[in-house]
Amino acid sequence: MISTALSPRFSPLIRIAGPQDLDALVSLEEACFSVPWSRKSFEAELTGNPFSRLFVVPHPNGDECSFPLIAYLSCWLVFDELRFLNLAVDEAFRRQGLARTLIAQAIRQGLENGCQRGLLEVRASNHVARRLYQSFQFKEYARRKSYYTNPDEDAILMALESLPSLPL
Repeated sequence: MISTALSPRFSPLIRIAGPQDLDALVSLEEACFSVPWSRKSFEAELTGNPFSRLFVVPHPNGDECSFPLIAYLSCWLVFDELRFLNLAVDEAFRRQGLARTLIAQAIRQGLENGCQRGLLEVRASNHVARRLYQSFQFKEYARRKSYYTNPDEDAILMALESLPSLPL
């Protein structure tokens, strides 16, 4: 059983990112990752890639805060595959179900666009993320040696062979 429940603290608004979110995406990325995506990478995802979807969660206090976005998920819908690229949640908002909710949203979007399976890679040491993906029935199928840098680390490749139907 896949749970998409959030903590009772708040119910997030998830929306598709636009060019106006570029600065906030870069800031969140830099706060969350040792090797962050570049500004150019986000620009390409926002404006130049027809397969790209960037889902964002605005801060519940809106423009009153220094980080206007508290989470995002980047994925590609490529023919019958949903490819998860990156997922970030502001440290202050972790363990509240935001990542789970974003993954569920991406799966729904994938199903609406004819995707049948999901693919991703995750740092071998990121046990929290691996458990989260496993809760969606992703299975480990391979390892890429030294895929990540800073620190040097293997990637675990995971696949979801049949996208589940999720409640709205």
